[in-house]
Amino acid sequence: QLQLVESGGGLVQSGGSLRLSCIASGFNFDAYAIGWFRQAPGKGREGVSAISSTTGSTHYADAVQGRFTISRDSAKKTVYLTMNSLKLEDTATYYCAARRGLASMDRYTYVYWGQGTQVTVSS
Repeated sequence: QLQLVESGGGLVQSGGSLRLSCIASGFNFDAYAIGWFRQAPGKGREGVSAISSTTGSTHYADAVQGRFTISRDSAKKTVYLTMNSLKLEDTATYYCAARRGLASMDRYTYVYWGQGTQVTVSS
């Protein structure tokens, strides 16, 4: 059974850091790109970052470029999103998702989704 499980969310002060994890199981992890998306209350789900399977190429939304870093560990079947210099506007539920092949920031191209982890940034 294919599964993606996010963890690492929580409450953090503005300027702080968090590292989210997305642990995959039940599929060939190395054949799938993983993306991180977020959804704030009353807003649509937006792409945050994504990493390809074989090339390791990465993508970042302009809003997080230079603050967030995505990485993957094939041995652990885990993708990390390291978030630094967090801002109030980063508050959202963060989801990881999987799709075959190259990474994309288009959420509609992702087939498998986790349940999400809440990130709340306070002032």
